[in-house]
Amino acid sequence: MDAFGDLLRGVRANGALFGRTVLTPPWALRFVDGASLTLCTMINGSGWLISSDGERTHIPHRGTVIVRGPAPFVVVDDPDRSVEDPLDIRCATTCPSTLDDNATAMVVGVYTLEPGAGRRLLAALPPVLVAPEECSGEDDAVLRFIASEVAADRPGQQVVLDRLLDWLLVCTLRAWFDQSAPPWYEAQSDPVVGQALRALHADPARAWTVASLASAVGVSRAALAKRFTALVGEPPLTYLTGWRMDLAADLLAEPGSTVASVARRVGYSDGFAFSAAFKRVRGVAPSALRSGGLAALGSA
Repeated sequence: MDAFGDLLRGVRANGALFGRTVLTPPWALRFVDGASLTLCTMINGSGWLISSDGERTHIPHRGTVIVRGPAPFVVVDDPDRSVEDPLDIRCATTCPSTLDDNATAMVVGVYTLEPGAGRRLLAALPPVLVAPEECSGEDDAVLRFIASEVAADRPGQQVVLDRLLDWLLVCTLRAWFDQSAPPWYEAQSDPVVGQALRALHADPARAWTVASLASAVGVSRAALAKRFTALVGEPPLTYLTGWRMDLAADLLAEPGSTVASVARRVGYSDGFAFSAAFKRVRGVAPSALRSGGLAALGSA
């Protein structure tokens, strides 16, 4: 698994809201789920997304935006029109209706991310991400599949839409990262650092040293340390520690997990050393996260 793929592991749409509704102006839909990520795609018509701080983003026909939560937001037909009573939408419910050629139809997928890898993904994203041109328009294959599925009424439609939205999310994020990449993403294409990142992500629990990692990619210790730090922004073992703690945060959220078992799974034979590293990186003890869940993590 590569660094980008690891961030998206476990990200799945659940109960995509698909609206097949004829909306007569003035209309507004307020999204109040507080999800980590919300994906909105206009299948028919267009609209405007207004975030909680008043920022306006146009969603064109066959256009997609991804909203980083948890703040609520509104989608309206006209950003200059005052709509006093928007309809609250909870995206885990279905909004059935008929669809005609003049309908405004929007497909929405909501994503609740894990506290570890998900936090790293969210940190790399803007509050509202507009899909690059290559992921929008009539010619986009994913959008054609989604539009076809929304227009039909077939068994298993919800599951199909969920998986199509997962596909659209990954394609959109990858295209956006190609244009606005954080350092670790760009480093994946480097012949030396990319190999090192893949090695670390393939086996994060291994007792890596700079020497063993350099040997795995066929360069000297000094060359790897210098190149890795220059491209990623931190030394190899610092990056590894951060990634291990992200994985640990996700593992601690699993039912039945213990601090000791999680420590072993991320490469620590000593639970005390793991706890100290976790608290140093995440700002909270793993035992507190284990007992208190996401509330214990807070803004750490």
